[in-house]
Amino acid sequence: MSVNSKRVFYVKYLANPIYIDILKARADVRLDRLENESPEADFAPILEAAHVYQIGAARDELAPHFHVHADLLKRTPNLLIVSSNGAGFDPVDVEACTAAGVLVVNQSGGNAHSVAEHALAMMLTLSKRIIQSDRRLRRERNVNRNDLVGNEVEHKTVGIVGLGNVGRRIAALCSTLLGMKVLAYDPYLTAEEMAARGGEKVELDELLRRADFVSISCPLDKGSRGMIGVREFALMQPHAYFITTARGFIHDEDALLGALRDKRIAGAGLDVWSKEPPPPDHPLLQFDNVLASPHTAGVTTEARQNMGRIAAEQVLAALDGKRPPRVINPDVWPHYAERFRKAFGFTPG
Repeated sequence: MSVNSKRVFYVKYLANPIYIDILKARADVRLDRLENESPEADFAPILEAAHVYQIGAARDELAPHFHVHADLLKRTPNLLIVSSNGAGFDPVDVEACTAAGVLVVNQSGGNAHSVAEHALAMMLTLSKRIIQSDRRLRRERNVNRNDLVGNEVEHKTVGIVGLGNVGRRIAALCSTLLGMKVLAYDPYLTAEEMAARGGEKVELDELLRRADFVSISCPLDKGSRGMIGVREFALMQPHAYFITTARGFIHDEDALLGALRDKRIAGAGLDVWSKEPPPPDHPLLQFDNVLASPHTAGVTTEARQNMGRIAAEQVLAALDGKRPPRVINPDVWPHYAERFRKAFGFTPG
């Protein structure tokens, strides 16, 4: 293959510079960087020539015209692969990619431990009332510690929604480290598969009724969008906490606001939002029993390096004709394989 014959581009940022280092070692790969503000005269020829789009996973950090939708796909006639920087792929219309013969891959598992640690930290911080204690000390004198009595998590029940890479790691930490009971809801796994991942399979309603902590770790799709709303929050116990390190729009923020205002649940740990980052005057940020972070659960030095490495390795393997291990739309393969053959002269396996 000739020099720079395989074209890859990204917009604004990558998970880690290791991605650049790995691709630069290949003489047959050209990597282009665009900015959200890049003028059309600069980005149009890059889009037209590209074979791979290494896309950011956070929808609000990427200019809308760089989201992968039908309009962008019309401008990228040679595009074969859309590779998300993370496990999520919010800026990507997967159905449109499938129709166009474009393979979509993510980096699932690359930041699982970081996200699981974040979920666990939120559970402990809320249960021990550390966030309320911190805020009280910063704005009051002579704080009475007896007003801030917390609870241990040992022997409590955690209900995990989605027992994939992150969910199974949360299950392992909660059960082995903290001695917690683990319930799990995942319609895509059998009871035996879920038991092997450390969770007891239950339906969502049962999980919500029984859990002391409800932790959301499933992907955002048609089935999960709006899954946790007024009805679901009403099923939770008054002493229970709601934790999410998954994606905004899985839970209804207005419904959560009502549950907190009416003290139907004890509090919440929120890493994901409908608008990211949320504005300082967001209603949910006004509660002392809400622990908030701006989608940083998977943002650690270790996770970013791991994600950058596996993204680069997966893209290069795909460009060499190998089947990537983290395909989001496997049904596209025959169409994709034919387009790949036309581009590079051989059929991928």
